[in-house]
Amino acid sequence: MTSNLSTIQEKARKWLTSSVIDTETKKQVQALLDNSDSRELLDNFYKDLEFGTGGLRGIMGAGSNCMNKYTVGVATQGLSNYLLKAFPNKSVKVAIAHDCRNNSPYFAKIAADVFSANGIEVYMFSELRPTPLLSYAIRYLKCESGIVVTASHNPKEYNGYKAYWNDGAQVVPPHDKNIINEVQTITDFGMVKFDGDPKRIHIIGPEVEEAYYEEVIRVIPKKEIIKKHHNIPIVFSGLHGTGSTMVPECLKKIGFSNVYVVEEQAKADGNFPTVKSPNPEERSAMEMAIEKGKAVGASMVMATDPDADRVGIGVRNLQGEFVLLNGNQAFSLMMWFILKNLENKKDAYIAKTIVTSELVDTIARNYDVACYNTLTGFKYIAQLMGELEGKQRFIAAGEESYGYMVGDFIRDKDAVSACAFFASMTAVAADEEKSLYDWLIDMYVEHGFYKEGLINLVKKGQQGEQEIKAMMHKFRTNPPASISSLAVVRLLDYISLKEQNLKTGETTVLNFPTSDVLQFYLEDGTKISVRPSGTEPKIKFYISVNTTLSIRGEFEAANKKLDEKINQIERYLLAL
Repeated sequence: MTSNLSTIQEKARKWLTSSVIDTETKKQVQALLDNSDSRELLDNFYKDLEFGTGGLRGIMGAGSNCMNKYTVGVATQGLSNYLLKAFPNKSVKVAIAHDCRNNSPYFAKIAADVFSANGIEVYMFSELRPTPLLSYAIRYLKCESGIVVTASHNPKEYNGYKAYWNDGAQVVPPHDKNIINEVQTITDFGMVKFDGDPKRIHIIGPEVEEAYYEEVIRVIPKKEIIKKHHNIPIVFSGLHGTGSTMVPECLKKIGFSNVYVVEEQAKADGNFPTVKSPNPEERSAMEMAIEKGKAVGASMVMATDPDADRVGIGVRNLQGEFVLLNGNQAFSLMMWFILKNLENKKDAYIAKTIVTSELVDTIARNYDVACYNTLTGFKYIAQLMGELEGKQRFIAAGEESYGYMVGDFIRDKDAVSACAFFASMTAVAADEEKSLYDWLIDMYVEHGFYKEGLINLVKKGQQGEQEIKAMMHKFRTNPPASISSLAVVRLLDYISLKEQNLKTGETTVLNFPTSDVLQFYLEDGTKISVRPSGTEPKIKFYISVNTTLSIRGEFEAANKKLDEKINQIERYLLAL
C-alpha cells in the first residue's frame, strides 16, 4: 500500500504542475494531498476514470478517477477524433442533452465546446431534457452521434456521460472499443481542444419534442377507451429530474385530464432533497407519490428517475392499498397487454435481457410471437433491432431494472412513453372494472406465476472493486453444486460463452458477446443470475422462482410460498 500510495501521490502532483488545469481544481488536489487520511486521494486517483462501453460514470471531484472538466474533455476529444475518422469528408453533427444533476449543464457545455473546437456541429437542448428525447433527436436531426450528461439513478455525488451513435442507440461494437482506443491515446490534457467555436453550437427547437409526442400518440392503443376514462386520477413524480419536463404534457396529449404532479419533487434539483436516492426501484423514492395517490384517490402512481429512462409504478392491491410493481411484473404486464391485443402477429418480435423474467418468454411463446434475449443494457436490444430491421417487425422491449420501450422511434429505454403506456393500460383495465393488480393475477393464472428478487451488494472504491472481482472469480472457479438445498442443473458463463448441463455433462456454446455474468438454473426451475453492475459500485444477484396458479383464489398462498423461497435463497447467497 505504501508504494501504491507513493505512486498515486506522484500522479496527483502532476495535476498541480499542469499548465492546463485551473487554480480551483489544483486547490482541491492539494487538499487531498495534505489530508492525513489518504482514502479519498486513493479513490480519486488510483485509476483513470474509464471510458467504458457505455461512456463515463463516477463521483464528481478532482482527480483522474472522477467526473470533472478534464475527464469529460478527454472523453469528448476521443469521441471527436473517432467521429472525424468514421465520417471523413462529411459535416459531422452531434446532439447533446443533460439531466438535473449538479454540474450537468456545465459538463454539457464542456462537451459542446470540445466538439465544436474540432469542427463538429453541435445541437443542444437549452435546458434539461430526458435521455429518450436525446435518442430521438439524434435520428430526427440526422446526427452522427450524441451524448447525454447523466448518472441515471445513482446518488447525488455521481455524474456521467453516455455516448450514442447515429441510430440513436448507445454505442456498441466496434464503435465502443474504437472510441475507447481513441480516448486512451490522449495522454495529456493539452491534447484536448477546450476552446469552443460558438458558431457551431446550435439550440434544438421545440419541433423535436412535438414530433416525439406524435410518435407516442401513434403507438398508444385503445384511444377510444382512454377518452371514456380520461378523468382517472393518476399521480406523477419526476423525483427532481427531467421527467417533469415531459411526462405530464405527454399524458395530457394522449387524453388524460386528471393528472396530479407531486409538486415538491417537480423542481429540478441535483441534491434530490426529498429522497434518500432518486431511484424508483426503491420504495423510499416512491413514498411522496404514494401519499399523494392516497390523498387524491389515484388508480396508479408513477415516478421517473433523474434522466427519465426508468419508471416505477404503484397500483392498488386487492385490499385497495398501494403496492409497487417491480420491473419484471410491470414489463410482463405490458407484454401481456400488448401481445393479446396485437392483431397482426406475422413477423412480430419483442426483446428482453437475460436477467429479466422468463415469464415474458412464456407469454410470447403462448401468443406465437418471437422473444429475443440480449445481454443487460438497451444498447444490445437496439443492436438487435438494427440487425432485424426489414426482416422482422419490432413491437416492444424491456428489462427488469424498470426500463421499457414501445415502438421503434427511439433506440433506448423510455420512461416518458412508458408512463403514457401504463396510464393507458390502467384506463383499459378500468373499462373492465379491474385494476392492474387484478390483471397481474389474471396473467399469472394464464401463463404461470413467476416472482423475482434482487440483492444489491454495494462495494465502493478500490477495495470494493477488488472484492467484487474476487467474488466473481470464486463463483466462476468454484461454483456451488447446490443452492439452498436445490441442485444446480445448468450453469451458464457469459465470459467463456459456455453452457454446461450438469446432469448430462453436455456443453453448448452461448451465442452472445462476452460479459461478466453467471447464471445458475436449479432443479425446480429457479434461476439465479450474478453480475457486477456496469454503472454502479455493486454486485447484483437476480433470483427468479416460479409455480403454477390454477385459480385466482390461490394467489395469496402461492405468493407467500414464492416469497419464502426467495428469502431462503437470499439468506444462502448472503452467507457465502
